Amino acid sequence: MKRIMLSCALLCAAQMGYAKSLTVVSWGGSYEDSQVATTISPFQKASGINVKVDNYSGGVAQVRAQVETKNVTWDVVDMQLSDAIRACDEGLLEKINPADLAPAKDGTPAAKDYMAKGLNSCMAGNEIWSLVVVYNKSKFKGSQPKTIADFFDLKRFPGKRAMHKSPEGALEWALMADGVPRADVYKTLSTPQGVDRAFKKLDTIKSSIVWWETGAQAPQLLADGEVTMAAAYNSRIYDAIVKDKQPFAFMWDGQLRYLEGYVIVKGTPHLEEARQFVRFATKPDILANLVSAVAFGPLRESAVPLVSDTAKPYLPTAPDNAKTALDVDFDWWADHSDDLNQRFATWLARN
Repeated sequence: MKRIMLSCALLCAAQMGYAKSLTVVSWGGSYEDSQVATTISPFQKASGINVKVDNYSGGVAQVRAQVETKNVTWDVVDMQLSDAIRACDEGLLEKINPADLAPAKDGTPAAKDYMAKGLNSCMAGNEIWSLVVVYNKSKFKGSQPKTIADFFDLKRFPGKRAMHKSPEGALEWALMADGVPRADVYKTLSTPQGVDRAFKKLDTIKSSIVWWETGAQAPQLLADGEVTMAAAYNSRIYDAIVKDKQPFAFMWDGQLRYLEGYVIVKGTPHLEEARQFVRFATKPDILANLVSAVAFGPLRESAVPLVSDTAKPYLPTAPDNAKTALDVDFDWWADHSDDLNQRFATWLARN
């Protein structure tokens, strides 16, 4: 009897060892929780493929290391467009055939259903999110701030400002607040005079800035009353307003929009399973479920009508919110980030 039980155990273990599986890498926190609930768990149920979830902080270093050492343990990664372009150029990602992606419900091919920049040779996009200025309504009894210039106006709208500890975003907003049209921001930043102009504008509020480094800090600083206005990730503020009933409001002027999507790591031993996941995860109804949970904008046109009515007014892509948006120029930052990060660090250290 013991021999039979042992044989059964060995057989079951062997079968489990051959079960289909893959690893999906996300960003952790509430976003990852929403991704598991709306995308990963339904995929496991529909496909029978076991999914392990890992997380990272962005970039391509870990993917590069796995590919170069031929020790690929990640299969699908949720990656920002700028990183996906860089990784694709370096040959670190598998190619994605648009014909392999699910069409819209009316039969429109995925390639035609995707919004601009949402689909490329190595990335199938999922959403647009934004870094946006928000404020605590209870702190301003009279007129409310409406423009990026108001963020820099400490006289009309007093109080501390919370900002991400990075030149990305800070420099664009500084120039827009100083009167540079959105269309000319990166052209202006490409000149020494433009960079000087941006830092000079930041000087006007430097003593009133509280710097944050993790996304959860911005809404907490607002809630605690340490700041009256903040640069924050739109999903964090959406949660604070809808779930926590905080008296916060978005100031959509000059929101900085980012794209991201799914990529497949080159050399994955689970290529077919990874392709199945990407096809499932980018179906319009699945994208709509995900963005409804986090208030991001879906990158497929046919997903937009499927987004929940609760989330729609808070999407970075909603028509009223998108009127003065600035899409971050990933290529520009790839060329200038090293120099500007150094300049920013020097500026921070200066009294």
